[in-house]
Amino acid sequence: MKIIRYLGSEGEVGYAAKNVDGVCHKVRGELGGSWTATDEKVDVRKILAPVNPSVLLCIGLNYRLHAEEGGAEIPERPVLFMKAPSSVQNPGDPIEIPRHLASTEVDYECELAVVIGKSGKNIRRQDALEHVAGYMCANDVSARDWQLRYGGGQWCRGKTFDTFCPLGPCMVTPDEIGDPNDLQIRTLIGSETMQDWNTNDMIFDVPTLIEFLSGSTTLTTGTVIMTGTPQGVGMARKPPRFLAPGDTVTVEIEKIGRLSNPVVNEKI
Repeated sequence: MKIIRYLGSEGEVGYAAKNVDGVCHKVRGELGGSWTATDEKVDVRKILAPVNPSVLLCIGLNYRLHAEEGGAEIPERPVLFMKAPSSVQNPGDPIEIPRHLASTEVDYECELAVVIGKSGKNIRRQDALEHVAGYMCANDVSARDWQLRYGGGQWCRGKTFDTFCPLGPCMVTPDEIGDPNDLQIRTLIGSETMQDWNTNDMIFDVPTLIEFLSGSTTLTTGTVIMTGTPQGVGMARKPPRFLAPGDTVTVEIEKIGRLSNPVVNEKI
């Protein structure tokens, strides 16, 4: 099932199943349980990010060719950083280039996002996918200057500005995905393809990430795991290709859909 979170015509926020013909029907259920589609059509005024995450756990350097393009060694364990929930952006809403803490190196990163439904701690790898509510497209927008030079050696400052985590356009339940580590994943700026690879290049696959992240740590319902990006990021290009006002950046993942956001300057 492809589940959207929407703002309705009367200002209500709800969940709906989006059919192939674009018609949306209200669904009943919750992240930690099951979803049931109803016959009730909904009037969607705006599509929102599919979840309002309690925490965003992000994995760096998780594709072999991406690590290589940045001159980094293949990590022995997953590299973890976090994004603030306030960085989440809706499909179609703008990515804002920071102007108050100004950045001139805002980059794109297409990613497969995993939504935890069933909470757990010390989850075994073989049981990991039982804890997944669904999958989304994500864009781990990154201000490389703040990430690599101005952030005191930590990545979070450059990763967690407002609007730096578009999610969507829907959450797809696991039965429609099958193996999350066999999906084509792309980034486009306008009509130009920037990244085009497959999630089978992950160094640590989705079950391994869930096992690692739940080690001595409870993964609560609503946690979003960002699983890393393939090669082709803007900072590794010659010359570099950073986002600029007027761009539209699209993340596309097989079986999920397309997540598009225009790029603007932050208003100050």
